[in-house]
Amino acid sequence: MSNNTGNTLLALLAGAAVGAGIGILFAPDKGSKTRKRIKDGFDQEKEHLKEKFNEASDQLKSKFSKAKVDLEKEFEHLITQTDHKKEEVIEALEKKLAELKKQSAATK
Repeated sequence: MSNNTGNTLLALLAGAAVGAGIGILFAPDKGSKTRKRIKDGFDQEKEHLKEKFNEASDQLKSKFSKAKVDLEKEFEHLITQTDHKKEEVIEALEKKLAELKKQSAATK
């Protein structure tokens, strides 16, 4: 997870905690109602954080998937280039071998 996403999640958790604390301090309701409201607030924040986490996870998966496709394309391109270079090297070696055979036959 990137540092920015981690900071965002930490800020959301801190905001939820501060909001719950302020809610308790200024709550005009009975304790049971206040606790239920706090629990509901935490449940909502928990769902919100799950959604954010899932979004971040999906974005990362998408980026890695794209990177994988790009890497596979580059690998295929490299293999193709290597095959072409291999043929060029073989042709050059065959020409050199033919030249050496001619030189060897001429010196005998």
